[in-house]
Amino acid sequence: MSTATVTGMRGPLAGIRVLDTTGVVVGPVATLILAEQGADVIKIEPPEGDLMRRLGGRPRKPGMSPKFLHFNRNKRSIALDLKSAEGREVMQRLVATADVFVSNMRPRALQSLGLTFAAMAAVNPRIVHCTISGFALGGPYAGAPAYDTIIQGLSGVAACHAEVLGEPRFAPFVLTDHLVGIVAAQAICAALLGRERTGVGEAIEVPMFENAAAFVLSEHLDQRTFEPDGHMGDPRIMTPDARPLQTSDGYICVSANTDVQARAFFDAIGRPELKNDPRFTSVTARLAHVRDYFAVRAEAMLTRTTAEWVEILRRHDVPAMPYHTLQTLLDDPQLRGSGVLTEEIQKNDDDQEETMLGLRHPNRYSNTGVPESRLAPRFGEHGDAILAELGFGPEDRRRLSGRAADAAE
Repeated sequence: MSTATVTGMRGPLAGIRVLDTTGVVVGPVATLILAEQGADVIKIEPPEGDLMRRLGGRPRKPGMSPKFLHFNRNKRSIALDLKSAEGREVMQRLVATADVFVSNMRPRALQSLGLTFAAMAAVNPRIVHCTISGFALGGPYAGAPAYDTIIQGLSGVAACHAEVLGEPRFAPFVLTDHLVGIVAAQAICAALLGRERTGVGEAIEVPMFENAAAFVLSEHLDQRTFEPDGHMGDPRIMTPDARPLQTSDGYICVSANTDVQARAFFDAIGRPELKNDPRFTSVTARLAHVRDYFAVRAEAMLTRTTAEWVEILRRHDVPAMPYHTLQTLLDDPQLRGSGVLTEEIQKNDDDQEETMLGLRHPNRYSNTGVPESRLAPRFGEHGDAILAELGFGPEDRRRLSGRAADAAE
């Protein structure tokens, strides 16, 4: 029986089973993407559960923090102690039924638990084995622990802030965790496509540092690409002037990069003579005089309200949108209208309904559709159903569920 039949899911990855032993953010981001594409993601949690159940903000229900809810939608949860014989027995059966295994354990832990690619491929030659690590094998940092802040500081993300703000800062969200999670999901999908051509799976290594450093350097190598002492940093971005622009009543985001857009912008602000200004006549000229160009934009935006400028700039086909605070983002009509941000109902411990804000699939698939949006699972919520799918009888399910509960205590 396919996992698509078991879960009733739709989407381009319907029928693909993913074993997810990751925790916190980077791995759950990757498997969330796969789940939202229809994969049956089985979240294999240790006896203490994913740390994000407790770390991700104050929960309404124990073990269901806000961040955990948003990073673990559309997944199923089973609690397994992979250090025990019973846990390994269940894991072996899961591996035999799976298409993908995802982990952010270090190599030594994978080896000791029998979760290496070689061990899994001996059971299931079609398995795609993805390890998300801090650092690639072969370098001096291999095997070292890594968190988002470590990677932001090491990869140059914090240095980009220093160029603009005068001091190194971390981005105010786990940027590299999200970035690498997306990369891992893409790599897994590529490996699944490759498996269809070759008939066999493969091991994937997705290192956080190398991916984040490549992300920064592809943007900011600039002239250092050609010259040993060349300038680094895109001057359009590495400037304090690259920011939302103040209007008479708030802020606006404007981007006029092409020659057509720049000329339209000058018309919109009532400065058509600037179209012939040598500083602004081409992309190359505006790049060389980027501070002057930004100063013109900033001065002009002060003369009207945000709403007025949005209407004027749209009429001239210049990309512009209002600036949102975190609070006003919740009222954005596009997010509400597209169904990405929506009110959802969950039941509390007293079985009473309460409202929460939910995040649903942003992407659409015309042929396969998207799976029904499901709330994040309670700890071990689907353990009995998953064990039944693996062929364990009632007595064995009670035994294994009891061991998991004992371990959790």
